[in-house]
Amino acid sequence: MASVIKIYALFLGSALLMFGGGLQGLLLSVRGAEEGFSLLSLGLIGTGWSVGFVAGSITVPLIVRKVGHIRAFSVMAAIGTVTILFNLLLINDVSWILLRALSGFCFAGAAMIVESWLNEVAENKSRGTIFSIYVTINMAASTLGQIAMSVTGTAGYVPFVLGAISFICAVLPTALTSSPQPRPLASAKIDVLLLYRTSPVAAIAAFSVGMANGAFGTLAPVYGYERGLDASGIALLFAVAAILGAVAQIPFGRLSDRIDRRLVLIGLAGFASVVGALTVLINPEAGWMMYVLFAAYGFAANPIYAVAVAHANDFAKDGDFAKIAGGMLLILGIGLAIGPAVASMIMGAWSPVGLFVITAVFHALLAVTAYLRMRVRKSVDASDRAPFQAMGNDRQVTPESIVLDPRADSDDYEMPGDEAPVPEELASSGETGNVQDGKI
Repeated sequence: MASVIKIYALFLGSALLMFGGGLQGLLLSVRGAEEGFSLLSLGLIGTGWSVGFVAGSITVPLIVRKVGHIRAFSVMAAIGTVTILFNLLLINDVSWILLRALSGFCFAGAAMIVESWLNEVAENKSRGTIFSIYVTINMAASTLGQIAMSVTGTAGYVPFVLGAISFICAVLPTALTSSPQPRPLASAKIDVLLLYRTSPVAAIAAFSVGMANGAFGTLAPVYGYERGLDASGIALLFAVAAILGAVAQIPFGRLSDRIDRRLVLIGLAGFASVVGALTVLINPEAGWMMYVLFAAYGFAANPIYAVAVAHANDFAKDGDFAKIAGGMLLILGIGLAIGPAVASMIMGAWSPVGLFVITAVFHALLAVTAYLRMRVRKSVDASDRAPFQAMGNDRQVTPESIVLDPRADSDDYEMPGDEAPVPEELASSGETGNVQDGKI
């Protein structure tokens, strides 16, 4: 019973994090456009998040080694809270770019610590269920955070304060726990060359998804604003895309278990590319056509990364899943950082609808690559494939998410053996655990 309570407390903490993250990400794009920030500045806000997120994924294990999980999580949540409040106090583009990087750093760290705790309490027989529930809760909470902007609007202080409340409340489930701290953060080792040797399609997919979804997630709200949507309309627009994207993962994932996953990638990426091209050609005003196009984009684009991870795993050797998924995560992060900056320059030089040139081009690149690779390499028999697993928002996947994934074996990640000093307060309370450093 205690383990069940602890798991649901962690789910609650994660949900609060994702709620605040979903609200903040959408809010900054729209409010920045309202404040007259340049398109390049708005793109760099998205780049800042991705750079901070990757840096947090690498650095946070070192912080946990020094102070322990509970203190590290509290620090991440507190700084994340202060950051969103500074977004309210310092309304200028340079401040927001720097603050967004800090926010991405803290968000990555807090998410990794929650996932580390889930890893500790999850047994092998329940890991798949826990991972699925965790992904579902994160998707739902992030979408609710975006929808909340339709209620709060973007003006004034209310949306910023609501996001701050959500971040600081996320600390409660871990701060109040009486259980020992979990084992060290077990972060996946990165081997990009191994990834490319194992599956060139997966490597191209990770970069293409990063470029397209990084640009879309940061600048599509700006596009909606430029085309006449208010805060409520933009929130609904993103909610429709996110919900259909989440729903699409299961049927396309199961289909990819039965046929060559590259066929599924070709279909999804090709359709997403067509949607991007149609958006460029139509350039719809605020109205039903824009909702249809965004819904179609979310439906096609959101499942691609999870199918690509499954495809890479089909060709991976035993014990290599986390190394390969870690390599995909690094390439994805590079794309997420570059995509918004490149898209903002195209939008500024041409038109806001230029955003969808990026989504169309990089999804087309993936579809062509997958088609060409099918002519070179046969697919793995369906009976020899690991089952597809749905994944959360590709902008929120951390190294600990990989370790939590039931497809990861215990040998797929590192936990160094040198113990770090345990703070006296934790030692006296019995909450020592093994506060060690993880490597990425």
